[in-house]
Amino acid sequence: MRTLVCAGTCLLGAMWNGAAGADDWPQWRGPHRDGVWHESGVVEKFAADELSIKWRVPIGAGYSGPTVADGRVYVTDRQTEPQSNERVLCFDASDGRRLWSHEYACDYDGVGYTAGPRAAVTVADGQAFALGATGQLCCFDAAAGELTWQIDLRGQYDIEMPIWGIAAAPLVEDDLVILQIGGRPAACLVALERRTGRERWKSLADRASYAAPIIVPQAGRRVLVCWTGDNVVGLDPATGAVHWQHPFQPTRMVINVATPAYDHGRLLVSSFYDGSLLLELARDALTVRPLWRRLGPDEQHTDSLHAMISTPLVAGEVIYGVDSYGEFRCLETATGERLWESQEVTPKARWSTVHMVQNGAQTWMFNERGELLITRLSNQGVRILSRAKLIAPTRNQLNQRGGVCWAHPAFADRHVFARNDEGLVCASLRAGEN
Repeated sequence: MRTLVCAGTCLLGAMWNGAAGADDWPQWRGPHRDGVWHESGVVEKFAADELSIKWRVPIGAGYSGPTVADGRVYVTDRQTEPQSNERVLCFDASDGRRLWSHEYACDYDGVGYTAGPRAAVTVADGQAFALGATGQLCCFDAAAGELTWQIDLRGQYDIEMPIWGIAAAPLVEDDLVILQIGGRPAACLVALERRTGRERWKSLADRASYAAPIIVPQAGRRVLVCWTGDNVVGLDPATGAVHWQHPFQPTRMVINVATPAYDHGRLLVSSFYDGSLLLELARDALTVRPLWRRLGPDEQHTDSLHAMISTPLVAGEVIYGVDSYGEFRCLETATGERLWESQEVTPKARWSTVHMVQNGAQTWMFNERGELLITRLSNQGVRILSRAKLIAPTRNQLNQRGGVCWAHPAFADRHVFARNDEGLVCASLRAGEN
C-alpha cells in the first residue's frame, strides 16, 4: 500500500542541494558511515534550554534513525492497528510535508522489543533501500516512492532470526546492496544487485549481529568490515571472499550492536557483556592482528569499555565511548586503560545511550533524554559547551525511566532531524538561528 504526493519535489530537491555547502545524511551515521558531519556555519552555542522546532510531523514507533538526501527525509515506523504493519515514510526536508509512504503487513512474532524497525533507510543514486525488523527489504525510486522490488529475506534465506530482529542498515557499494541477515546456509552476509534484487553473492555461516557493516581502506583496497555474531571479518565487497577473520565469540548471547569504529588502521568493537577488542589492520597486506582485548567480570563491573547501543569514537591516541550503564569514558588507545569517566553526558542507567557526531573540533551528542549537546573532548575530560532539549523521550522503545530516545539523529543542511515514538522533528542549527 502506497500513498504519494510529489508536486514540486524535484524543484525543492534542487533548491535544497543548491544551498552553499549543504551536506546530506543519506545513510546510517552519515555520508561515509563514520559519524562525521562536515558542514560549517553551524551554531556554537544554543540560545535557550530548548531548541526551536522548525517542523514536527506525527509518526509511529521505531528504533530507526532518519536519513536525509536530495531535500527529502526518510524514516520507518510500525503501526499495530488495525494490524501489524511496517511503514516507509518520506517527507519534504524544508517543511515536513509528507511526499510518499509505503506500508506492508509485518508480524513481529519472535522479535523482542517490538517498537518498530531498526535499520535506517539507505539512499544512493536515486534509490532508497528500507530493511524491516523481520527481513522485508524494499527498494524504491527515492523521489517518487515507486516500489522497484521487494524481497522477503527471512523466507528466501531461512534466517536464524536474532532475538531483537534484523537491525544492520543496508550498505550500498558500487552496484550492490550488502546486508547482514544471518541467513542459511552460509548467508550471514548477502549482496544483491541494486537494480534487480538478484543475488550476487552470499558469505559466512556466522550468526547475525545487530552491527552495521562498513567499508574501510586497507592495502590499497576497499574492504568490507562486518562484526557478525561470531567474528570480526574483512571481505571483498565485490565477491564476498574473506580476506581476514578474527574470532569474537559471545559468552552469553549475541549482543553486538555498536558499529565497528575505525581510525587510521585501527578497528574497535565493543559489546555489553564481552568488553572491547582493538585490531590493527596491516598497511601492505590484507591481514589483521589484535592489539588488546579487555573484559570485565560482568556488565556492571566492567574493564575498559562495555558498549551497548552507542558507537565509540576512536580519535588518535584516545577512545571515547559509553559504558554499560551510561558511564561516558575516555580510554588510552594503545592499551585500553581508562583515563577518565563522566556522568555529565547521560544519566546512569542500564543501556543508557549517547550518539556522537564529530563536527570539526567539536563533538555533538544526542543523548537518550532527547538532549542535543555541543562538547569538546580531550584526554583531560569532557567540556559541555552548550546543551538544549530537542525531543521528548517516549516509552515504546523502552518502557523504563520515563522512556528513551534511542534512534540516531541526522544532520543535514545545517539542520538536525530526530524522532521518537510519536513524531519526527526538524530544528535549524544554522549560526544565528537557534
